[in-house]
Amino acid sequence: MQQTIVLCRNFGIALILLLSFPLSGIHAKQPNIVFMMADDLGWGDVDFHGGTVPTPNLNGLLKSGLELQQHYVAPVCSPTRAGFLTGRYWSRFGITTPTNQLGLPMKTVTVAQRLRDAGYATCLTGKWHLGSETRWGPNHFGFDHSYGSLAGGVTPWSHLYKKGIHSVTWHRNENLVNETGHVTDLLTNEAVRWIKQQDDTQPFFLYVPFTAVHLPIREPDHWLSQVPDTIQEDVPRQYAACIMHLDDAVGQILEAVENIGQSENTLVVFTSDNGGSTAENNDRKYPDDHCPDGRLPGNNLPLRGKKGDLYEGGIRVPTIVSWAGKIPAGGISSTPVHIVDWVPTFCRLAGIKTNRGQERWDGHDIWPVLSGKEKMQPRSLYSVGVHFRSRTLRSGDWKLILFHNRNGQPDRAELYNIKDDPSEQNNLAKTESDRLQDMKQKLLSAAVNDNDSIADLNKQN
Repeated sequence: MQQTIVLCRNFGIALILLLSFPLSGIHAKQPNIVFMMADDLGWGDVDFHGGTVPTPNLNGLLKSGLELQQHYVAPVCSPTRAGFLTGRYWSRFGITTPTNQLGLPMKTVTVAQRLRDAGYATCLTGKWHLGSETRWGPNHFGFDHSYGSLAGGVTPWSHLYKKGIHSVTWHRNENLVNETGHVTDLLTNEAVRWIKQQDDTQPFFLYVPFTAVHLPIREPDHWLSQVPDTIQEDVPRQYAACIMHLDDAVGQILEAVENIGQSENTLVVFTSDNGGSTAENNDRKYPDDHCPDGRLPGNNLPLRGKKGDLYEGGIRVPTIVSWAGKIPAGGISSTPVHIVDWVPTFCRLAGIKTNRGQERWDGHDIWPVLSGKEKMQPRSLYSVGVHFRSRTLRSGDWKLILFHNRNGQPDRAELYNIKDDPSEQNNLAKTESDRLQDMKQKLLSAAVNDNDSIADLNKQN
């Protein structure tokens, strides 16, 4: 608390004004928040992790901000989105796979709702995939404005989801629309237009879940022509062009924030929803959009695994955080953090009073990590794999992966020291039996609250 004494000479009295700053040491003004999420972007796909194509805008963001080198997400898309929006592990809602059904109970208070209630303008432009019908769209969960795919990744030019009842999915504010252009350009243009409408009278929260680099991919000639000649074959070149296109989109959004004079008061986060994929690009489940055949070259090296796995390559993704003057530029943090941490962090920065016990958050406020001024207390990070067939717990340098049989019973355990063995090559489950048992107990304790919101969800589906 800061005290200011104002002496009013004309009236011969002294007034003591007590000014309270709940965000002491952070920022007296609510910051804008821009959260950009790539789709299926692998650890090694980006230039700053040894990728094969230039990503100058991401490199620039990294230079101005902090890299979170151990930022964990879910192994597939809808779960990560549920965790980000709620601050709770996706398994609490029974979400472990991409879903077209209602993912969150309709009265779920998302980070968008919390920020809107605190005075923010809120926008989502991109992929929703937590309920692929208009009655379950983003405007029902705290977003003033929304645009993009209600379902998952779409064809690049016709903007259609997989064949079936949810194939027509492109919308603006939950009204289906038909627009022309490449998906990355459409999403970026919408985000830029919305940013231009903002001013310094109201803080804003912009969530941009891109569909890049999710299949099926077919890029404009403008980007294909810039792919290095060292990259051969059609799909790898398309994939490289998609990464470069994504990087340019990030640059356009950052430039739009700068153009309205809000760079100094804007927290920017860039991450991915899961690790890179090696699936067939021209997936026949999608309507034909003349996309080339061949497997995607998603690169998660030197990490083990890919999209869908609980190994590091499936759940540890490139992540950058930047805020001029508040987050040290050019920094690196090796503290393990989780996608569920952003809700309590954003609430703290926005000055929103919360009660952790009532919120039932699994996430923690990671401002101490971002600011570099404090150390976080040790904690465990819990994640659930596809169809509950596996679970993982990260505790300190140690990581347990518990695999389950078809009856849901644990039947195999793998234990790794991530600090010494980030590529998870040396399973220590047999030699670290005491530690293994301790971590199993911690994991089972974390799993107790899984599916605790299923009853509410079933009533609304």
